[in-house]
Amino acid sequence: MARTRPWQGVIVAIPTPFRADLSVDYDRLQEHVRWLADEGCQGVTPCGSLGEYRALSDGERTDVVRAVVEAAPAGCAVVPGVGGYGSRQSRRWAEQARAAGAQAVLAPPPVDYPTGAAEVVAHYREVAAVGLPVVVSDDPADARTDLTPELLARVAEIDGVVAVRECDVRRLHRVRDLCPHLDVLAGADDVLLELTVCGATGWIGHCANALPRLSLRLHRLCAARDLAAALPLYAQLHPLLSWGSRPEVVQAVKLAMRLVGRYGGPCRPPRGGLSPETETQLCRDVRRALRADADG
Repeated sequence: MARTRPWQGVIVAIPTPFRADLSVDYDRLQEHVRWLADEGCQGVTPCGSLGEYRALSDGERTDVVRAVVEAAPAGCAVVPGVGGYGSRQSRRWAEQARAAGAQAVLAPPPVDYPTGAAEVVAHYREVAAVGLPVVVSDDPADARTDLTPELLARVAEIDGVVAVRECDVRRLHRVRDLCPHLDVLAGADDVLLELTVCGATGWIGHCANALPRLSLRLHRLCAARDLAAALPLYAQLHPLLSWGSRPEVVQAVKLAMRLVGRYGGPCRPPRGGLSPETETQLCRDVRRALRADADG
């Protein structure tokens, strides 16, 4: 039975797998979506910042969303990112997501442009007019606009805006006070416990690409406010979770996937490989997380 709010739960921001020649590997993309769903994840987000959407052609981006929707089984929501340099571009990506059969869209403000408040509101009106539920993405690393709780409250008045992906735990209470009808989704892995214990109803995260069952267990404990069990697991996983807030997050997620036997593949330029020292640290953090998995 379909969930009434498909943007809730553990929604995995997925990378775009590239072959050695840097073409998109659609077969591995679809296999990854099916695997995450089989492991219990409630949804996936393609074409977000982790999916290197800026490095995809328009045709590739359309095909990625179509392939993900085709692969996602019943009960696994698809919430594509619709980030773009302008509102017309974001609306077009939302229209294509609707045509492909997605359940909602993840919409940042216009990227690389410091928008004013009225422009932000107009942007979200344009995206919401397509008719899919809109999850606002408040991710300072992916946009130059500060979506303050006060500005978000204006955006939240738009029909179709249903949730916000929030990375700043200090803003959560103000957001819930000003926008009580919005779902708040944890948008950064390393503040998952704090946001969820304080009321976040979902998690758009990265770690589950490599360790879905462990991520689901952690989220379930946090949502149940079982701090006796959640806190030690969170502490054990936190070094790995913190990679989601680093500039090298795409490379880190793809390497973590490879370390657990999954296919991450290379990144497209300008992203290069990790330094040997950085790889060593990530390997150490993955091994620590795997020990927690074995202990559980």
